[in-house]
Amino acid sequence: MSRRKRRYPSVPRRYLVCEPRYFDVQYAINPWMRDDVRVDTALAIAQWQNLIETYRAHGHTVETVPPVPGLPDMVFAANSALVVAGRVLGSHFHAEQRRPESAEYETWFKAAGYDVHRPESVCEGEGDLVPAGRYVLAGSGFRTTRAAHDEAQEFFGVPVIGLRLVDPYFYHLDTALFALDHPDDPVDPDDPDGGTIAYYPEAFSAGSREVLARLFPSAVLATRDDAMAFGLNSVSDGRHVFVAPQATGLIAQLTHRGYVPVPVDLSEFHKAGGGIKCCTQEIRS
Repeated sequence: MSRRKRRYPSVPRRYLVCEPRYFDVQYAINPWMRDDVRVDTALAIAQWQNLIETYRAHGHTVETVPPVPGLPDMVFAANSALVVAGRVLGSHFHAEQRRPESAEYETWFKAAGYDVHRPESVCEGEGDLVPAGRYVLAGSGFRTTRAAHDEAQEFFGVPVIGLRLVDPYFYHLDTALFALDHPDDPVDPDDPDGGTIAYYPEAFSAGSREVLARLFPSAVLATRDDAMAFGLNSVSDGRHVFVAPQATGLIAQLTHRGYVPVPVDLSEFHKAGGGIKCCTQEIRS
């Protein structure tokens, strides 16, 4: 099988985001967050606006949820839900500080005409639930529970593949793995199941690494340096990959495969353990 990716055209996406007007580090719920770190709010807003302008320049639709005072992590829209075929599985956050975010996003989805299923178990949306080909890859170990994986499978009727995260720096699946191809993209005859991914193997348990190797033999494997630079907290439209510029090795690999990396610096958000994907909820209608 060739390891060079075909040059498929990008497919327009619809993204949901939240302005970082109140973004700050006010508590520590992951290893990236430290009490002695100050956030440059003006820089965070400028970086976020650049991301939104970059999405729109590449033909994507961007919609916004109003930020709420007292919810500094609401900017991380990906954690709010998983949307597949117009069905919305909402969130139930592990950290008490973030739980009010669920209601704010649910209000937006309902106003937009969606029904929202509230999970009974701890479930942090696209932070731990990543559609990839025929599957939804589902992380556990730090935030989303295995019981939520079962809920997602029953709700969407899509096979859910559980993966155990073992490194606290990669506390969400979307910090250690992202899908390069969309489930609706053209099928590669060399990969009829669809779904190429990039991931950092050492973020996962031994058994989960074996599962990923079997399901995605042509995956892009990232180094720890690139993963720690939030290179795997990326967004792909099937051709363009919006990626942290600090992840230089990953950018080189993606270019070799035929993707077009689009570096976007969201380094101010790294202070809270987030990046490009964390700030981006994809609405798959």
